[in-house]
Amino acid sequence: MKRTLPLAMLLALSLAPSARAANEADYKAAYAAAEAASKEAAGMRNQWITTVATLAAAKKAGDSGDFDGAVAAAKEAEALAKASIFQAASEKEAWKAMQIR
Repeated sequence: MKRTLPLAMLLALSLAPSARAANEADYKAAYAAAEAASKEAAGMRNQWITTVATLAAAKKAGDSGDFDGAVAAAKEAEALAKASIFQAASEKEAWKAMQIR
């Protein structure tokens, strides 16, 4: 029992977000990843409107110098794009199960 508390604290600290502020390089990297995922989703003809709006919000925040907000929005846009990619890939074959035979 005495060993589990320090291990639990170490695990909690390792999973905690860092307290440093994002900089322009962080924003550019996050935005590039989100933009690439968004382009992939668009190539699959399954780009969500919310992805485009969130990507635009990230760009607006980055242009105004709010890099923390820009990184958060870019990561959200990337997650949305990846979800739309997953949806397109799963529905590519799922329609066959619903086909009337």
